Amino acid sequence: MFKPHVTVACVVQAENHFLIVEEEIRGKATWNQPAVHLEANETLIQAARRELWEETGLSAAPQTFLRLHQWIAPDQTPFLRFCFAIDLPTRLPPPHDSDISGCHWLTAEEILHSTQLRLPLVAESIRCYLMPERYPLSLLGAFNWPFEIPIAQD
Repeated sequence: MFKPHVTVACVVQAENHFLIVEEEIRGKATWNQPAVHLEANETLIQAARRELWEETGLSAAPQTFLRLHQWIAPDQTPFLRFCFAIDLPTRLPPPHDSDISGCHWLTAEEILHSTQLRLPLVAESIRCYLMPERYPLSLLGAFNWPFEIPIAQD
């Protein structure tokens, strides 16, 4: 049965720098946006807020939706990655959780030319952020079960 992994990521920008989390994967330092798998009973927005807080200690909500990326990892694992944008007024020195080696504020150029990216979607998300298109969060309507289905009145 086909079941893609659903993930969310936040492109966090302040003062023309982007927040990157560093984590060690198979003994190598890699860079990523704050990103996480969607958990049961949470919306995409809730997942994005949760992971931003857990990985960086920043409490911020996605402001706009950037793009949905479909990606097949080298091991053939399918992913759907919902990417959000958060613009902050200033770069804050974020704390981070124990699974994260560090948090860095980097320029787009530093990220786009890095050999440390965890996956190609990290650079692609920065490229999407740099484009003018932004979509309202309402595009991603979430319904909680049970919800009532309106019945037409005669």
